[in-house]
Amino acid sequence: MADPQAVEAPDDPRVADYVGLTDGARRMKHEPGAGFFIAEGEKVIARTAAAGYPPRSLLVSPARLADLMPAVEALDCPVYVASYDVLQAVTGFHVHRGALASFGRLPLRSAADVLAQARRVVVMEAVTNHTNLGAVFRSAAALGMDAVLLSPNSCDPLYRRTVRVSMGQVFSVPYAYLERWPEGIDEVRAAGFRVLALTPDAGATDLGELEVGPDQRIALVFGAEGPGLTEEVMAASDERVRIPMSGGVDSLNVGSAAAVAFWVLGRRPDLAAPGTVGIMSADVITPSS
Repeated sequence: MADPQAVEAPDDPRVADYVGLTDGARRMKHEPGAGFFIAEGEKVIARTAAAGYPPRSLLVSPARLADLMPAVEALDCPVYVASYDVLQAVTGFHVHRGALASFGRLPLRSAADVLAQARRVVVMEAVTNHTNLGAVFRSAAALGMDAVLLSPNSCDPLYRRTVRVSMGQVFSVPYAYLERWPEGIDEVRAAGFRVLALTPDAGATDLGELEVGPDQRIALVFGAEGPGLTEEVMAASDERVRIPMSGGVDSLNVGSAAAVAFWVLGRRPDLAAPGTVGIMSADVITPSS
């Protein structure tokens, strides 16, 4: 690791990657176009580096530098050290973790490549809430899903908040964008997957009672918080499934619903073969937050 360099002014051009991190709309356009993303916190930075993303720079507080050293000492990039006041002035928020890193992006995988290597897949339509998407990736990694596919209007999995909420699991679960939508559902089906749309509709099949063959590839498609899946995607799915609700609750937050669905299917003997992957298409309709 390079010797630390002090940054004493928020307009220092060396830390341009970190300016205005709270401006989500700007960052969503700027970062992918410029070919980088931001990781926050010691564990996430370490996982990002371990996943093979090329480091551009580190920006840390003096108090966090020693703790961060074991995770980043092998990184070949500039290390900038700044006070918490300067960090806040640069980023727009109080960086209480005291550690940020800028990494270069790797080429995106194609949906066909991801589908070819999976048996359990999550499909997300128009999920623009970064926290929800991060939660889905973390649950997918923990509960045996093999890949995540995104509609073109879903948010960036490498956005700082998504990476942080996922605890870096966006790097362990393969993902790709379905470039055509909703025609991408047909691409999933053509790859050999049974597409299941999760919905709170009482007439849908109870997820726990779903009949699935031992060699069947399954896909769950989830919609955005509030509107859920569009009618076009619901119609393109093979079947609608639901998580039974009680207590007058009509549905779950999309991140919670995904975790429940992954866990239920993971417990199924016919779907739980070690080392395999599967796809599920689930349409989750939830109230606006």
